Amino acid sequence: MGRTSDARERILAAAETLMLSRGYSALGVAEICAAAGVPKGSFYYFFASKEELALAVVDEHWTGRRAAWDRALDPDVPPLARLRRLYASTEEGLRADRESCGAVTGCLLGNLALEMSTRTESVRERLREIFEEQVSLVEGAVAEARGRGEVSVADARAAARALVAQLEGEVLFAKLYDDPGRLGALWTNSLALLGAEASATAG
Repeated sequence: MGRTSDARERILAAAETLMLSRGYSALGVAEICAAAGVPKGSFYYFFASKEELALAVVDEHWTGRRAAWDRALDPDVPPLARLRRLYASTEEGLRADRESCGAVTGCLLGNLALEMSTRTESVRERLREIFEEQVSLVEGAVAEARGRGEVSVADARAAARALVAQLEGEVLFAKLYDDPGRLGALWTNSLALLGAEASATAG
């Protein structure tokens, strides 16, 4: 049982790494199994198809990222400070990614949304659910900041959606330019979007 469980985790880890660096379409099951060090039969023991594997990778990846988002947005500091901490955490992750992979590979969820959402409905639906979760997490901070009179937005959810889109867009640029520093302007731009003072502090 231990070996079986380990094989599944190795397939997921190998698939995530390969999808980040190469995308989904270019990968074959044999290549994933070779990278995981497992026989091809093990793949089909756990996953009926590559699409099913992609969904499992998305869920596994978001579980880890959701924990990071929860830490960043923990209400132990004022709401705007939480947003700034989320940006800093994202930039740190990109820098660590660049050191380990040799290049910024971006956001797996965003990468797959661009590559698969028009072709694979099950993946599109799951990614949509995850991005809605992200919007809800950010919305809590925005609504609290509005209640404190720190931002001027009519619709906290719409503002949160714009912030998540802006964050995802800057991560895309960081990948395109291979430069985590592209996120440097994110905080100032977000304050402008929220109608907050440019001098707002992180806490």
